[in-house]
Amino acid sequence: MKHKISGRKLNRKSSHRISLLKNLSKSLIRNEQIETTLPKAKDLRPFVEKILHKGKTDNLHSRRKVYDFLRDTSLVNKIFGTLAKRYNKRDGGYVRILKSGFRYGDSAPKAVIELVDRDENAKGLNDKLRLKAKEDIKENNQDLDQHKDTLEKKNETKKIEAKKSKSTVDESKKIEKKNIAKESEIKKEKK
Repeated sequence: MKHKISGRKLNRKSSHRISLLKNLSKSLIRNEQIETTLPKAKDLRPFVEKILHKGKTDNLHSRRKVYDFLRDTSLVNKIFGTLAKRYNKRDGGYVRILKSGFRYGDSAPKAVIELVDRDENAKGLNDKLRLKAKEDIKENNQDLDQHKDTLEKKNETKKIEAKKSKSTVDESKKIEKKNIAKESEIKKEKK
């Protein structure tokens, strides 16, 4: 018999199911809106609402409990910072589920699960920031390459100038040696 056992199995073992819910909750808190299947969304709602409710009491114990679920300090800071301020007057119902049709391959019912009063710019913000950081790194590398090229050109011109000056010094030494040799020949002839 199945007394006092609630929730769906989602065709997964318990460890896999828990990690699935943790990953979905991370994505939901980070992006504030995700699309998944309807049964997963229905199981995710109480999981996330408990986390967000813990975020309203900002003390060390609740921070550690939330960190135990999420294992991400940036998300913990978001829950206890922006989301706690957003939902401080709301007693519950932080998450909304909207049906969004059926999946093409297997006709599974899809749903959009989102935070109530969500930030429109939060969706995909991390990806945008990561791409911007990559572009900045590429620009910095290009600037470094250009700087290296200019330094190499300066070093080459210095080497060429040093060779020229060396050759002019060598030529002047040869001319001096010739002059000294001529003077010594002239002195020998005079004697």
